[in-house]
Amino acid sequence: MLFARNLEVMIRSGMQILQSLEILKAQSKSITFRKILDQVIFDLKNGHYLADGLARYQNIFGDFFINLVRVGEASGTLSENLKYLAEELKKRDELQKKIRGAMAYPVVIFVATIGITSIMIFVIFPKILPVLTSLNVELPLVTRTFIAISQFLTKYGYLVGLALVGLAVGFWAILKIPRVRFMWHQTILATPLVKDMSRSVNIISFSRTIGLLLRAGIKIVEALEITANTLSNLVYRMEVMKVAEGVRKGDPMSKYFVASSNLFPPIFSQMVVVGENTGKLDESILFLADFYEAELDETTKSIATFIEPIMLLIMGGIVAFVALAIITPIYAITQTLGR
Repeated sequence: MLFARNLEVMIRSGMQILQSLEILKAQSKSITFRKILDQVIFDLKNGHYLADGLARYQNIFGDFFINLVRVGEASGTLSENLKYLAEELKKRDELQKKIRGAMAYPVVIFVATIGITSIMIFVIFPKILPVLTSLNVELPLVTRTFIAISQFLTKYGYLVGLALVGLAVGFWAILKIPRVRFMWHQTILATPLVKDMSRSVNIISFSRTIGLLLRAGIKIVEALEITANTLSNLVYRMEVMKVAEGVRKGDPMSKYFVASSNLFPPIFSQMVVVGENTGKLDESILFLADFYEAELDETTKSIATFIEPIMLLIMGGIVAFVALAIITPIYAITQTLGR
């Protein structure tokens, strides 16, 4: 984002691309990025375009970035396209922060619950347990249950930890299989609470990317193919590739969006129809990106509001269970001694 923004400012001020890259290289604190710019500068000195130099590092810059730079160089609008890129990357960063922000509170509550429970199981309870077992008092069911859990975790806790890590690694490895990953993305889009947020995120990403590509002058089929490759959700990626194939045959883009109302809501399809009929498709789609970003704000707030009390109830339930397991037998002992 900063690279695109700084390069745009320098080029717009009349500075040559080569000189701009030299300055950016000198300012960069990243050794890796300085090496990348070294290679790009070398390519420029040997008569290559900036986009060709960036294409060497496609895994870093991506098709979207490279193609906007390529079109900008060919049309003489490089500074304008770099400005679009900087704004888009900034919006993507803000979008990720919104999603992380919505998940932050539940994660903190979950970690706190696990922490408190672990302290009680592995630190406090082992000190109390010998006292409880040495007295001739029948322990309550909740205490016996907690003792069994505590003893099991104390003895086999490392195996449980290894099993959980193994499951996480195995799940991550299985997701590398395209078919499994596709099914996982389908599941996300069908899961209550998260499906609306996931749909909004994918629509925002699709709308901003293709809107900027069309504004930059890239043909619609090529723009759809580039956009498809930037989408992380395989369900949306496959659907956009179908749209690209249909448009190549001469069909309007909106036809496929109307048919996929589960992925693209009616308001999205209607705006695309308006854009196609008025010749201002890029404006309509970029408007949709802003519209769904505002909707995502409301969705994340709703999810956070819904999850917070549930997480608090779960945390309270676990802490109450542990507290009862410890306090109940102590109360029974004091009652026995009192008699």
